[in-house]
Amino acid sequence: MEANLILVIILAISILGKANSVAVGVAILLVLKLLNLDKYVFPVLNDKGVFWALVVLIATILIPIANGQITLNSIGGNLLSWVGVVALILSFLTTYLSGLGLQYLTVKGNGDVMPALIIGSVAAAAFLKGVPVGPLITSGMLAVIVKIVHK
Repeated sequence: MEANLILVIILAISILGKANSVAVGVAILLVLKLLNLDKYVFPVLNDKGVFWALVVLIATILIPIANGQITLNSIGGNLLSWVGVVALILSFLTTYLSGLGLQYLTVKGNGDVMPALIIGSVAAAAFLKGVPVGPLITSGMLAVIVKIVHK
């Protein structure tokens, strides 16, 4: 029952904060729990959910290349500009941080910080017009900070 209450609170915050992707995700989890399908679906989602979510996200991001909007010439020109170079460096860093974050949350078993990550993401979506896709990067930053503090 406590898990449902926490999910309802996160759902309310995400709705108020207009973090629709979080709201839909939480609503799906609640429906699965209410239908007693959590025993079957949660283990699969827990094991492979992040992988398949990343596959869909990456495929979506690559659509402009797949449909021909982005060409080899435009890629080359972009990589030679200062914006392209900074984008490449930032992408490298955030991808590295996302990997650290995923390891911090799953392998190292620190998933208990997820509500704080979600609330921060939802607050940024609500008040700063952000998009709540940063919990993995944020947890990567957190992993680096925790590692530094515990040295």
